Amino acid sequence: QVQLLESGGGLVQAGGSLRLSCAASGGSLSTYAVAWFRQAPGKEREFVARIGWTGITLYADSVKGRFSISRDNVKNTGYLQMNTLRPEDTAVYSCAADGRGSNYRDYTYWGQGIRVTVSS
Repeated sequence: QVQLLESGGGLVQAGGSLRLSCAASGGSLSTYAVAWFRQAPGKEREFVARIGWTGITLYADSVKGRFSISRDNVKNTGYLQMNTLRPEDTAVYSCAADGRGSNYRDYTYWGQGIRVTVSS
């Protein structure tokens, strides 16, 4: 059973950067896709980015050019580099593994989520 733990969230000013990490234990991430989703207060959970086990990436239009997803299979960790943050990026961010595409319902393993707050 893979367990995921996010870190790196917090409060940042608009225009700033944060890097989220998703550390896996209990199993290897190397053969799974890793994705990030977010949920803002009062809104549906939405897809942010995905990286397949081959390294192919997929991004939501709202974060293209600002966010970058990566993985380190040696460290068994996924990352989300978030640059040029905007107040509308404020949300609880969750990492997920073993899924397809951008539908959160397809993913098997989930972290507990971490809060990112962007002040204007």
